[in-house]
Amino acid sequence: MTHPQSNLELIQEKIYTTDTLVQRLLSWRFLGKKIVFTNGCFDLLHKGHVHYLAQAHELGDILIVGLNSDASVRTLGKGSSRPLQDEASRAFILASLHFVSAVVVFNESTPAELIAQVQPDVLVKGGDYQDLTQIAGYDTVMSSGGLITTIPFIEGYSTSAIENKISARS
Repeated sequence: MTHPQSNLELIQEKIYTTDTLVQRLLSWRFLGKKIVFTNGCFDLLHKGHVHYLAQAHELGDILIVGLNSDASVRTLGKGSSRPLQDEASRAFILASLHFVSAVVVFNESTPAELIAQVQPDVLVKGGDYQDLTQIAGYDTVMSSGGLITTIPFIEGYSTSAIENKISARS
C-alpha cells in the first residue's frame, strides 16, 4: 500500500530549479494550462503579498513565482539587513500557498532570463510599474503574444514597513 505524501513533501515538490521547471512546463503546456509568472523578494510574507499572489493566480491556471536569491536581493538596494529570511525559507513559505504552483529561485538582478525560459502566457507585476515596457521580460512576453498586467498594491503593507515597525520597538 502506498502512503499519501505529507504536506511537507507536497510543499517541497513545488520548489524547482530552472531545469526541472522547464521540464514541468512541458506537461502543463501539453494539458493546455495558462501559465502566469510573477517575481519578487517576498522577504516577510504579508497580507499585501498574499493578496497580490492570489489575484495573479486568477489570471491563469498555473502560477509560477520567480524568487530573488539572497545574493540578488542584496543587489536591489533594499538595505544591508535584507533579506531577513534566507531564500530556502522564502521559497518554502511561498510554496505552501495553495494557489502557487511553482517557485524557482533566480540569481540575476532581473528575472528576464528566467522569463525567456518560462515563456509565460501572462506576466504580472505590482502596480508601481506605470510603463509596462520597463518590466523585465516585456519583449519576451509580447513577442510570443502574451499579456502583461499589473496589480495594485494594498496600501500600508510592505516588508520595509514591517521591518521599520520592529526596529522602532527595539
